[in-house]
Amino acid sequence: MDHFNIAVIGLGYVGLPLARLFATRYPVVGFDTNPKRVNELLAGKDHTLEMEEALLQSVLKNKPDANAGLFCSADPEDIRTCNCYIITVPTPVDRNNRPDLTALLAASRMAGTVIRKGDLVVYESTVYPGATEEDCIPVIEQTSGLTLNVDFLAGYSPERINPGDREHTVEKVRKVVSGSTPEAALLVERLYASVVRGGTHRAPSIRVAEAAKVIENTQRDINIAFVNELKKIFDRMGIDTNAVLEAAGTKWNFLPFKPGLVGGHCIGVDPYYLAQKAQEYGYHPEIILAGRRMNDSMSEYVAGEVVKLMVKRGIRVTDAAILVLGITFKEDCTDIRNSKAADVVAALKEYGACVTVCDPWADADEVKREYGVDVCREMPDSPFDAVVMTVAHRAFANIHVNSDLFYSIR
Repeated sequence: MDHFNIAVIGLGYVGLPLARLFATRYPVVGFDTNPKRVNELLAGKDHTLEMEEALLQSVLKNKPDANAGLFCSADPEDIRTCNCYIITVPTPVDRNNRPDLTALLAASRMAGTVIRKGDLVVYESTVYPGATEEDCIPVIEQTSGLTLNVDFLAGYSPERINPGDREHTVEKVRKVVSGSTPEAALLVERLYASVVRGGTHRAPSIRVAEAAKVIENTQRDINIAFVNELKKIFDRMGIDTNAVLEAAGTKWNFLPFKPGLVGGHCIGVDPYYLAQKAQEYGYHPEIILAGRRMNDSMSEYVAGEVVKLMVKRGIRVTDAAILVLGITFKEDCTDIRNSKAADVVAALKEYGACVTVCDPWADADEVKREYGVDVCREMPDSPFDAVVMTVAHRAFANIHVNSDLFYSIR
């Protein structure tokens, strides 16, 4: 392949930064099935706040052509002339925590309608080992009538986007690359190495690259589960968990994890992908699933601890005014997917409390739609019986609220 004409399928937290980066060097069509999202981007805006407007606007163009730049579209016809298709759609779990490949398979079908001989398709979405070659590529082959490694090549290069992180951006982070053949791996590496300053690591197979990605977040999940369990233990002992971690952290090889609510579309989801695949091979992953159970239990634990503190102080829980600080899944980002803070709110309401939620980052309409919760962006002036910090936004660092009871999981 002498030149790359790139289509990035999926313009969310992963796809948009990647499309913008490639557009500094190549012609790129960013495709998304949501016309509202496409129109927003064509206007040079990004409601997720992951992309600085000046950076986005510097690469935007109003039609696809052979020159470097980014054109955004919701019309599959606009990606038909591309020769490299990069798929960056979400891979969530369903209500039973089973992997949901609906969006990934739909993107594969669409790629199959436009791919031609000699083209390259690369997946970035987090999956279990084997998903690219066993689930996705057969869909492309069936739709297109083409054969992998005969008519087209495939690769996998897992995303490493961290929402809200302005330091570890896509061009700075080392990229794992892999391919369906050694030739494909070299092609994928050449593509990413041309724009990523952090360098590349060529994995020996797609399955290895898939496995590497899914254990990155699983490892973090297990480590956070450990300190969450420590918090439950030390709370019973009347010991300050943060003070314990600070003391232990003076040892050179102690890992600096903190207790917290583990939600979002990565750490709170990816371990289930690995667990599902492990079970298909007849192995029950005890540590992985134990970590998930521990972290999924923290919302109820936080609500219960707040209620216990209120009772001890003689505060009536029913109809109590409680302020919850933060509803996004993590600090300093707009993403509310799989928010465990929302579970804390729901649990406090079940106790009969009147809960007010404040979050300067969250989109109020999106939160209302997803969780049925009203959100204010400015700190309320009214007094509260209790204040619960669920998300440590920088904006909350020096807040002063009218309440005698303040609880933070951190």
